[in-house]
Amino acid sequence: MKEQIVDILDLTDSDLHEVLHAISEVAEMQNTDAYVIGGFVRDIFLNRKSKDIDFVTTGDGILLAESVAKQLKVSEVHIFKNYGTAMFKYNGYQCEFVGARKESYRKHTRNPKVEKGTLRDDQLRRDFTINAMAISIKKSSFGSFVDPFGGIADLAKKLIVTPTNPDITFSDDPLRMLRAIRFSCTLDFSIEENTFNAIKRNADRVKILSKERITEELNKIIMSEVPSKGFLKLDETGILEIIFPEFVNLKGVEYVGSMGHKDNFLHTLEVLDNISLNTDNLWLRWAAILHDIAKPVTKKYDKNLGWTFHGHEFKGMKMVPKIFSNLKLPMNEKMKYVQKMVLLHLRPIILADDCVTDSAVRRLLFDAGDDIDDLMLLCQADVTSKNPAKVKRYLNNFEIVKQKLIEIEEKDKLRNWQPPISGDVIMKVFQLPPCKKVGDIKTEIREAILEGEIGNNYEEAYHKMIEIAEKMGLKEVDLSCRPGVVNGEW
Repeated sequence: MKEQIVDILDLTDSDLHEVLHAISEVAEMQNTDAYVIGGFVRDIFLNRKSKDIDFVTTGDGILLAESVAKQLKVSEVHIFKNYGTAMFKYNGYQCEFVGARKESYRKHTRNPKVEKGTLRDDQLRRDFTINAMAISIKKSSFGSFVDPFGGIADLAKKLIVTPTNPDITFSDDPLRMLRAIRFSCTLDFSIEENTFNAIKRNADRVKILSKERITEELNKIIMSEVPSKGFLKLDETGILEIIFPEFVNLKGVEYVGSMGHKDNFLHTLEVLDNISLNTDNLWLRWAAILHDIAKPVTKKYDKNLGWTFHGHEFKGMKMVPKIFSNLKLPMNEKMKYVQKMVLLHLRPIILADDCVTDSAVRRLLFDAGDDIDDLMLLCQADVTSKNPAKVKRYLNNFEIVKQKLIEIEEKDKLRNWQPPISGDVIMKVFQLPPCKKVGDIKTEIREAILEGEIGNNYEEAYHKMIEIAEKMGLKEVDLSCRPGVVNGEW
């Protein structure tokens, strides 16, 4: 095993080799043990690239970091004295150092009481056996593999297991429950039965976590290849109800006689998986999660129409800011982007159902702007019917809509549209102050362009402006803005 580990650590990456060599030499000079530990070791065996490396030493972690940084000529070392840790970056690698320690916890906080410990103590405090494996990098014992809890066997079995009693592990630091589900989702591992049942028993402990830490793990689950696996585990353990109740409200099917609707929770997970095949855009994946979020509050039964969810796109758009705020997601253009996707997610589907007119396509382009391609991805992901003929019809019509979008965009340049006649031009031509009439003229010009009455260009828009203004009793006063006028001359 040692020979194999040495071979693994003898990488062609010269930057990594320099870091490990420097630590090896310094640890030998300081007569202290040093190990690479945690996720970096796990990822070596999984053939995954990692740029974050954790080092643990039986000596002083800060002293080791400073000495290694000096040898590598790293000028900036970040020191966290309260935690006894230090970190520096070296050519793309983030190297974190800590002295071996043991931890004890109090009930209402995940911040432990820390004291000096042995390597085994430090491995015991790790979340899972696959993250507790260590490799010595001290010169005299370079490559020795230390795996007291069978992490290498659990890797082979693709199992998430805690190194100690899982109830203690999760009660001490409930973030580990979210990490267990995240790792099972991103690595495609199973959670060992006793470990999984302990998550169920301790689910309520997530309430002591900050929203930021919860959402950080949630986003990593969302960015996995098949995020539904993570959400189903979050739901089964009871954690999802605590951290994201609006999503859980989508669950279930209600019947009136024989008339039922689809389970919108399972449908949403299918949409999320569908869109994850085609995009790594976190916020588009969030839009997939939230596109039907208002269906529970808009659900009604009509004896002629069956189950309806009228206006769920408008109500859902209004729900997005509160959900983002509760989860401490960014309240900026990313939130507005998700709102736009939720609001517009039915529009291409409606176009696919109806006769596709140029006017309808122009309006979709105008409203979606540069996000039109993302919107089309979302709408295609939303097709989850189990009826093959229906799916084929929808997808064929989507191709028609896509072609129409290309044709209209090439002709009318409406993506990220800016009006050809600005408010400043209107005020100058008619000598108007800022007022409602200016806005009304702009709106009528826009509608004329979207309806195809005039082209999306300055000349046609100018003549339309004059026509609209005359109906309002306004006269052209300043002629300098007329098409063809240069420096005030025809």
